[in-house]
Amino acid sequence: MNYTKLFFKKFFRFLLKPLSFLPAILVACMIFNFSAQDSTDSSQLSMQVTETIVHSVNYRFHRNWTPEEQERICEQMEFYVRKAAHFSEYALFAVTLAIPLYVYGVRGGWLFLWTVLICFGYACTDEYHQTFSAGRSPQFRDVLIDTCGGFTGTLLSHPILVLFRKTVFSPLSLEKERKMKEAYLRQQDKRREEEEARRQEEEERQQREDEAFEAYRQRRGGK
Repeated sequence: MNYTKLFFKKFFRFLLKPLSFLPAILVACMIFNFSAQDSTDSSQLSMQVTETIVHSVNYRFHRNWTPEEQERICEQMEFYVRKAAHFSEYALFAVTLAIPLYVYGVRGGWLFLWTVLICFGYACTDEYHQTFSAGRSPQFRDVLIDTCGGFTGTLLSHPILVLFRKTVFSPLSLEKERKMKEAYLRQQDKRREEEEARRQEEEERQQREDEAFEAYRQRRGGK
């Protein structure tokens, strides 16, 4: 890696670090917007998604369901689609959270813990936010579903973080090698200085002993 490439990579990382929070902020705004819908709008959206899924399954797998059967299946599946939406929202939120936390140095178990805790805290505030929407009420069951989604998203973020570690956020090899070499040279210099100081101290001690012995011999000779 030459120094020009090293410079651009460092500059890119410098710009990318604060921007890494942007996807998490956008997902949080999306969740907030869904919670702001009243019960009618929320039910209509869930039913539209459910109908799309049922119609696609009927067409792709040649189920030949009648309109009445499709309507009945949609009514049965709407609840599960709504809960799957909760789960997937927070799984995505966890992935977008884990990346900036990793960028700013949160690693290992702390990364997992903080991501899940933030998802849990936001799920609690999100359910409280629904109390201000007409016809909607908070449910602790949804908080648990959201937290499970955050838990799953945190696990799914691992291969993404591995990819980033090996590409964008990988250690800059030239800089790391230079710092390691400098540290090694400093250690060698320090060791040589310590050895030189010990040698000089030993020489001075030996000189003092010789002088003391010579003075003692002269006194004995004078007698």
